[in-house]
Amino acid sequence: MITKERAKQIISNFKDKKILIIGDLILDKYLWGEVERISPEAPVPVVDVKKETVNLGGACNVAWNISTLGAKASIVGVVGKDENGKILKNMLVEKNIEPILIEDETRPTTEKTRIIAVSQQLIRIDKESKEKLSKNVKEDVIKKVKNIIEDFDAVIISDYGKGVVSRELIEISIKAKKPVFVDPKPSNFHLYEGITIMTPNKKEAYECIKESRETPIEEVGKKIKEKLRTENLLITLGSEGMMLFEGDKITHIPAKAKKVFDVTGAGDTVISVLTVSKVSGATWEEAASLSNYAGGWVVGEIGTVAIDSKTLLSLVP
Repeated sequence: MITKERAKQIISNFKDKKILIIGDLILDKYLWGEVERISPEAPVPVVDVKKETVNLGGACNVAWNISTLGAKASIVGVVGKDENGKILKNMLVEKNIEPILIEDETRPTTEKTRIIAVSQQLIRIDKESKEKLSKNVKEDVIKKVKNIIEDFDAVIISDYGKGVVSRELIEISIKAKKPVFVDPKPSNFHLYEGITIMTPNKKEAYECIKESRETPIEEVGKKIKEKLRTENLLITLGSEGMMLFEGDKITHIPAKAKKVFDVTGAGDTVISVLTVSKVSGATWEEAASLSNYAGGWVVGEIGTVAIDSKTLLSLVP
């Protein structure tokens, strides 16, 4: 799909690109431990926690990948007026990401806590609000995006369904003639009309148009494109790779993962590499191929991780 030399050429352009990420900001917390017995209180494992870590999740993970790849990343989103909001902001700055954050004292900063033992995720605990933003907070988000959008090469909409993404934000991006890349939430599918490309996984693709699982994925892709009025679509298929819809052309890209430990954040990595590759001169097929290599790498790691340009190049044979 792509040669080493061509990949090197595309990746060398990453450093000149500026990407704006808009979406739901999440703080990922991890409790790492060991399991040696079952609780006498209930048939559940007892986890002896050995360490705790925090990481960037949701749209923040997309921004982290963009920054680690060498491009410039700015992120717009909403946090609570709480300790997690402060932690998130500090972490973004540490990762060379420009945080453009709106504080909302009526909602908490979204937090996902994962308990991991024996190299497996045992349970996830979420603290969040899925309510739509208040009128004032929504207007603040829109105003900030309007003020800065001209400075960027592309916009990524990272939608985790926590209330930040709106039709107005997408229309601002389209009107500014910026390529708009969307990692979707099926319940918000109606918001995405006119975007440049969407990157659902297989389950999300069927859910977006409420299609029967008996329907071939090629037909599902065509229907999504028609409804969104977009020329391009990339459906990730897990162990089956990816399917790229480009105009009337459909290309199947085989999977590259050698091992799968944790799919957390894989979609974030895919859309990050796809976006920065495309605005760095790649064709859709080349950009999809690079994102496929990156996705295959990230599922072989445990927890939320970001890929750098050197690692990405090393994955291309």
